[in-house]
Amino acid sequence: MRCLGSRYNGLIIMAAPALLILIGGCGKGVQTAMPAVELEEDQSASQRQAVGLYVDAMMLKELNEPNKAIAKLDAALELDPRFALGYSLKGDIYRMGGEYEKSADAYEQATELDPWSLKDFFNMGKVTQMTEQFARAIRAYVTACELDGRHYESHIGAAQCYLAVEDFDRAIEYGRLAGEIDPNSPDPAVVLGDVYKARKEHGKAIEAYRRALDLGGARPQVMVSLAVVYLRNEDFVPARDLLTDVIEIEPTNAQAHQYLGYAWLKLKDVDKAIANYETAARLDPDDWTAKKGLGVSYILKSVAANDDTFKAKGLAQWAESLRIEPDQPGLRELYERYANQ
Repeated sequence: MRCLGSRYNGLIIMAAPALLILIGGCGKGVQTAMPAVELEEDQSASQRQAVGLYVDAMMLKELNEPNKAIAKLDAALELDPRFALGYSLKGDIYRMGGEYEKSADAYEQATELDPWSLKDFFNMGKVTQMTEQFARAIRAYVTACELDGRHYESHIGAAQCYLAVEDFDRAIEYGRLAGEIDPNSPDPAVVLGDVYKARKEHGKAIEAYRRALDLGGARPQVMVSLAVVYLRNEDFVPARDLLTDVIEIEPTNAQAHQYLGYAWLKLKDVDKAIANYETAARLDPDDWTAKKGLGVSYILKSVAANDDTFKAKGLAQWAESLRIEPDQPGLRELYERYANQ
């Protein structure tokens, strides 16, 4: 599989008598080591100058001088606008500097000039996924998958992006392929779990998340996702146990506290529900769901204890939840009913 601009593939660049600059490289990990390039005798003067500027840019990149490196590449591309490697290196430099939009545009130009460049299609997919340009990322990743049917990172990237745009069939397709390429990676199972959770296929989601945890160990976000499926399936005890484990790992995980509050509520332990909902609301003051659940818990406690103090606390939490998220007609109806009693 070719990874370099076709007009420059196979050339040797000499930056100094004792210095051989290696550029390019394909492979599963999209390596940074690069193959040698030899200048052809019939290469034009402008092309030779462009290659020289490219070598200078590579050296400046290694010296952590990104602005100077970009200036050299701009000069090189002015001399030779079809120098795919120049755009590719610009993409690398912009990506390293966190300028992802510029990086994506540079990689896209590189792929237009060299449609065989796995490296550039993959990197373009990566930076556009980071900026949530999922349609653009999908196109790049899918092309990378076509160039190398065993490229794990491109397959899992495609699966994640298809999940993001809710194309669940394609997410499953690429997630399964990624799992076949690397059976020891937990990420394909996470994607499948997320798809099945979205589809409310609880049994399949539980199986996928459990596999992800078996492969990747105790990952709190996966554990929370599995607990949510248990809650939806009304398996409250395993949900409670999982969320308790999450909080032991991450005591400030507001989401875990919120869901654990709900689990305790369903298990009819109102005091423990109040404790977890209060922690969730403290950790995330804008979590209207936690405040809603806390209000429910206080109202239930007021009924059990025949104590209007808890009722007042519950109404205050509901009012706060409605302030944060007004579009809760069911809660508003409850609030007005209890407030007028």
